Amino acid sequence: MINNLPERWDMEADLVAIGSGIGGLGAAISAHDHGLSALVLERSEQVGGVTALSMGEVWVAGNTHAAALGIEDSAESGFRYLKRLSMDYGSDAAILNMAVHAREALQFFEAQIGLKMEVIRDCPDYYYKASNDAVAEGRMLECVPFPAATLGDWQARTRISPQMPFGLTHGDMWQAGGTANIAKWDFTKMAERLTNDERCLGPGLASYFVKGALDRGIPLHAGADAEELIGDGNRVVGVRVVKDGRDLFVRANKGVVVAVSSHERNQDYNKTLSQQLELGSMVFSQVNGANFRLAGPVGARIATVPDITSLGFVVPGAEDQDGNPLWCSALPVIGQPHTIVVNRAGKRFGNEAFYRSFYYTIDAIDGSDQSHPNFPCWTIIDAQAREKYPFGSLMPQSEWPEGFGHQADTLAELAQKIGVDPAALEETVARFNAHAEAGVDPDFGRGNHPWSTWMCGDIYHKPSPVLGALVKAPFHAVEMKRMGGTAITSTGILADNHGRALDWHDQPIDGLYVAGNSMARMETGAVMQSGISNARGMTFGWLIGKHAAGCPSDLLEKAIERMEL
Repeated sequence: MINNLPERWDMEADLVAIGSGIGGLGAAISAHDHGLSALVLERSEQVGGVTALSMGEVWVAGNTHAAALGIEDSAESGFRYLKRLSMDYGSDAAILNMAVHAREALQFFEAQIGLKMEVIRDCPDYYYKASNDAVAEGRMLECVPFPAATLGDWQARTRISPQMPFGLTHGDMWQAGGTANIAKWDFTKMAERLTNDERCLGPGLASYFVKGALDRGIPLHAGADAEELIGDGNRVVGVRVVKDGRDLFVRANKGVVVAVSSHERNQDYNKTLSQQLELGSMVFSQVNGANFRLAGPVGARIATVPDITSLGFVVPGAEDQDGNPLWCSALPVIGQPHTIVVNRAGKRFGNEAFYRSFYYTIDAIDGSDQSHPNFPCWTIIDAQAREKYPFGSLMPQSEWPEGFGHQADTLAELAQKIGVDPAALEETVARFNAHAEAGVDPDFGRGNHPWSTWMCGDIYHKPSPVLGALVKAPFHAVEMKRMGGTAITSTGILADNHGRALDWHDQPIDGLYVAGNSMARMETGAVMQSGISNARGMTFGWLIGKHAAGCPSDLLEKAIERMEL
């Protein structure tokens, strides 16, 4: 353990949280409500973290909201679901720890900070019908719209998302036909919410936690860049922060929580830690691997699970809050009817509507010639898709931006423009069209996952919500770029069931906790499920506050005994 004690302390609290997403704020709130003092340090000028950039889902098995609807479920079933899909890349103890504590953490924050959640109706688990422990609905929750005016001076300093339609809930969107049917959305309701600053999705979820901290008088220090953990030779006792160009030393009597998200904006870390090349990103520039730079010098161990490279594209003429090109996820675009994705051979190479299957193929390596056969790749759509469905921020029937991708009156001409074999592309589309007309995809099973319909599909399109022939000119091709997963990366800091960072001897590092996307994903292993990331941050925030206050949870031990693991 390092010994770098400063000559002075400028600030002090029992628990110091670095990062103001659901993990850092949750830890500070939990610590406060268990009798400790807390403060939050945020590197950027806005609070809310990556939580505010998410779709705001929280995945909790066996929650009370599902039970109130008569949906049968349990934490044990949630454990079996994740364990089966983790492919043993996770830890059984970590998976069970998450399963049994997520609903307890949810109930805590609902009772203590007034968090209001509800079931996202008709939203199935990713692997519903592929796993006996998946459910058709009930585990995916979202917040009730949050009145941001109640944040006072922090209203404008609480992050919103430039990509997410945070004036509507998932329920609002699904009732209007889902993401494919954006033209049918209730834009009057959206306008009213935006005018009144009533926030849904990730911005709403983050706002509940910011408000919880403000109500408790927990200091939020924005623009405070944590540069170095401070140790006394035995434990972590504080952090050195740079604010307004000067060093500040913050003492942590009970512990420091590293909850700074991940490393998605650091291309070197993407390549060397997650084996992902030149990623575009939807997250703000400060998400660049500070978790490793902070925890590494005190001996924290890192761990990696198998993961995917996502696809996306730059929205024409748009910028994010940092002035960078605004990236948009390829989902749900690539899973809509009249749409396919082809590789440089002009062939489809996976189930475009189910990203957990499709995106694993992006970085597949052909060892015979040391190439990525499926990258680069292009999304191909026809005029029917343009007439009916959005393409990222481009609305149906809107003018196609000049210079955005390629357009042609025939598939052969389009193939020539993107550099693929015309005959191969025509053959691919002909085969796809024949099967789409029958509502099946024997090649890759597109449409077999009910979640795909919920996320990408047009529920009014027959015979399949996610399959439609490409027959109407003009045709468009947009090259897809590698993109990060909204800061949900494969590599993080290993922690125990209380959120304590572990060293390379698997021993807890005294005084150091880790939460959210800064933490290695031992609870998921090789799988990911929408809502898990927010649930992990919330759950470990609660667990960390309890442990730091000297009242650690014993539910895991009881569950292990009950299930005879």
